[in-house]
Amino acid sequence: MHRAYQSILPCQSRILQKRWDQKYYDEHRQKVKEAQPMVDTKAPKTYVHLHLKLKKLQLEEERLATIERDNRILLEKMSIIMRTRGRVDNRNLYDYKSLNREKRQRELLRVTKENQEILKRIMAREPEYNHMRWQQEWDENEQFMDNISRYPRDWWELEQKEKEKRKKEKQEQKRKEKEEQQKEAKEDGEQEDEQAEESQEQETEQEAA
Repeated sequence: MHRAYQSILPCQSRILQKRWDQKYYDEHRQKVKEAQPMVDTKAPKTYVHLHLKLKKLQLEEERLATIERDNRILLEKMSIIMRTRGRVDNRNLYDYKSLNREKRQRELLRVTKENQEILKRIMAREPEYNHMRWQQEWDENEQFMDNISRYPRDWWELEQKEKEKRKKEKQEQKRKEKEEQQKEAKEDGEQEDEQAEESQEQETEQEAA
């Protein structure tokens, strides 16, 4: 079989070259099988204390034990009330006493007195500015502005008022004209009725004659 073997490189003995090539190939395959990956693709390591939190379980057990104890005490009280029909004492004869009540009252009186004195000083203080004089000066300035201005003060409002006044006058005039027309039409109708009655009377007289 070694005679049919075709080596890649030139050789003197084909049988030896075949054995060497097979040996190199087997070593290569073994290295490939035993090769370690350069990138770690394994699942991360699992830590028990991160999944099983013993402290949390202990606190939950303590909480449930407290709730169970409170429920048991409440049940015992309810059973006692059901057996003895219960006794309720809603009287509270305790007299509330404050240790610093007098001190707080003295402090309140002191603050109130100081506030009253401050208010008295403020009310007795004369103003530094004379608002009457300010008003007088402002009136004089407005008079000066009216004298030198081209248009009167608030001329746009006056113009708007004038327009509204003319509009109302026109509406009033139209209303009066309409009333006069209705009145004339009514008078004409009455005259026509009178003429019709007269003509009817004349016809009846002629028929009677």
